[in-house]
Amino acid sequence: QVQLVESGGGSVQPGDSLRLSCAASGRTYAMSWFRQAPGKEREFVAGINWSESSTLYADSVKGRFTISRDNAKNSVSLQMNRLKPEDTAVYYCAGRNIYGIRTYPDYDFWGQGTQVTVSS
Repeated sequence: QVQLVESGGGSVQPGDSLRLSCAASGRTYAMSWFRQAPGKEREFVAGINWSESSTLYADSVKGRFTISRDNAKNSVSLQMNRLKPEDTAVYYCAGRNIYGIRTYPDYDFWGQGTQVTVSS
């Protein structure tokens, strides 16, 4: 069982930046970030395959968010720029035991979530 631990959430103003990190206790083959706002379903944000570093982004964050990974540390990060109030949500790190980014929550491991609040 791989444990995932997120960090880096917080409260910021519109236009600010935040960087989320997710540390994995073991190897996963694809990792993604999802988010869930109050009263809404969990939605895909960004994902990365571990080997070739191919990435995928939701249209709502494309050009503003960047996902990256550090193989040596078994970690993945999400750099979030030009944040908007609609980015407010709990952000979850998720990992899969096989290659392939899924935009739906078909993942084997989940972190506990970290709150991101964007408000003026």
